[in-house]
Amino acid sequence: MPIHPTAVIDERAEIDATAHIGPYVVVDGRVRVGAGTRVFAHAYLTGTTEIGSGCEIHPGAVVGHTPQDTAYKGDETFCRIGDGTIIREGASVHRGTDPGSTTTVGSRCFLMAGAHVGHNCHVEDDVVLVNGVLLAGHVQVGRRAFFGGGAAAHQFARIGEIAMISGHASISMDIPPCFTTDRDGRCCTVNTVGMKRAGFSEAERRDVNNAFRILYRSGETFGRALGKLAESVETEAGRRIVEFCRGPSKRGIAGCSRE
Repeated sequence: MPIHPTAVIDERAEIDATAHIGPYVVVDGRVRVGAGTRVFAHAYLTGTTEIGSGCEIHPGAVVGHTPQDTAYKGDETFCRIGDGTIIREGASVHRGTDPGSTTTVGSRCFLMAGAHVGHNCHVEDDVVLVNGVLLAGHVQVGRRAFFGGGAAAHQFARIGEIAMISGHASISMDIPPCFTTDRDGRCCTVNTVGMKRAGFSEAERRDVNNAFRILYRSGETFGRALGKLAESVETEAGRRIVEFCRGPSKRGIAGCSRE
C-alpha cells in the first residue's frame, strides 16, 4: 500500500492497496478510498466518506468535512465521490446536514481549483466546475452540465443536464436542460456544442431549439408556453425539458435574457 510515511491515517479508514496517499495527507474518519485513486500532498479527507476508483484529490482539497450550516448538530452524514472524478487544489466538498443525508458528486466530474460543493448537493456524472465555482446547499446539477469560472448557485437551485452556466453567473433560479445562461442567470440560448458532444441527434437538437423558442421567444406566459411545448415535443430530449420544468422546484424557472 503506497502510503507516504508522513500521512496521518485513521484506523477506521479503508484504503485500497492500489491507492496512492501522498505526503502530509490527513484521512480522519470512516473514509473509503477506491482502487487507483491518488491523493496528493496536504489533502484532507474526513467524515463517513466514500471516494471511488481512479480519482485524483489534489493538494489542499477538503472532502467530507462538516457542512457550513448552523443547523448541523453533529449527526452522522455522508459524502460520496464517484469513479474517475478529479478534485483540484483547494476545492471542497462538504457532507450532508440532516441526519443520514448525503452529498454526492458523480463519476468523471472535474472540480477545478477553489470550487465548492455545499452540503446535500447532488452533482451527476461528467459535470465540470471551473475555478471558483460555488454551489450552495441542496443544489442539484444534471449530467454534463458546465459552470464557467466564478459562477455561483443559490441553495435549492436545479441545473438541468448539459446546461452551460456563464462565468461569474449568479444562479438564483432553475436552469432547464441544454440551455445556456448569461451572467445574470437568465437563459439566453441553447448549448449546441454540448449537445453535439453528448451525442444528441439532429432531431433532438432541433427539438431543444424549438423548446427554447416556445418557452422564451413566443411572448406567452411561461405556464401557457410550457403547455404548448408539451404538445409539440417529438424526442426524449424535448420531453426531459418539459419534465424538468414541471418538476418540483423551490426557486422557480429562470427567465429569458434581456439581450
